[in-house]
Amino acid sequence: MGEDGPVTSPRTAPRLIATDLDGTLLCSGGTVSDRTAAALAAAEAAGVQVVFVTGRPPRWMQQVSPHIGGHGVAICSNGGAIVDVRRGGELIEYFPISAPTSLAVVEALRAKLPGTAFAFEYADGWAREPGYEVLMWGDDEVRAVGPAEELLADDGPVRGLFKLLAKHPDLDPDTFLAEARTAAGHLAEITRSAPISLLEISAPGITKASTLARWCAEHGIDRAEVVAFGDMPNDLEMLAWAGTAYAVANAHPQVLAAVPLHTVSNEEDGVAAVLERLIADSGR
Repeated sequence: MGEDGPVTSPRTAPRLIATDLDGTLLCSGGTVSDRTAAALAAAEAAGVQVVFVTGRPPRWMQQVSPHIGGHGVAICSNGGAIVDVRRGGELIEYFPISAPTSLAVVEALRAKLPGTAFAFEYADGWAREPGYEVLMWGDDEVRAVGPAEELLADDGPVRGLFKLLAKHPDLDPDTFLAEARTAAGHLAEITRSAPISLLEISAPGITKASTLARWCAEHGIDRAEVVAFGDMPNDLEMLAWAGTAYAVANAHPQVLAAVPLHTVSNEEDGVAAVLERLIADSGR
């Protein structure tokens, strides 16, 4: 692998680029560099669809709206929701986690990992337990605060839950993930993308890969025609599914070990370096 991108190119000309955002496409502070913006625009102009596939909730997508391409659609919440970013993050489709499953996960993680606090991404916004510390922009717009049992009750505010968040104040992030999967991995999909002890939990079978595969099937795109980029454990299923996959140099060690093709870091425009080569090689 070269210093400024991969040596090899996909055997099939790409029709779709699927890229993670934070730590992969975006620079520090969540910005899109001029080089990356130009590479995304060139890919779209060449007829290659670009789809953002992110752990971010819909409410965090407006920052990247100018770069999303003509379709305006992003896969958010690790595959839990498909949103139209151009229409204010309007939900096109989502894949809910049932209240009984969510409560079973909460109970299992509380029992094995005391101190864990929970938050809930759902169709109308988000809610959290009192012990769940807010993290980023938009988090002050929480719709409800209370114990999980009240929020998820039949008469509670959470309806259409598509992502459950679990945060621990002390545990090492990788340890937290491993322990949580042992306790509740049979109930739901559990992964992580943040540098802190924060887990992201989806309905059984719902991952970035599953929703991306659904999107591609609906648009007549074969997995061999997909090139994917990622950096964290929540990207692994997508990177394994795509016909061609790249890990950025700053990726989690598990991702670097699992993905043969690497590019330079997000701060060095690793996605752009690959896109520029792909478009040039395809002759588009």
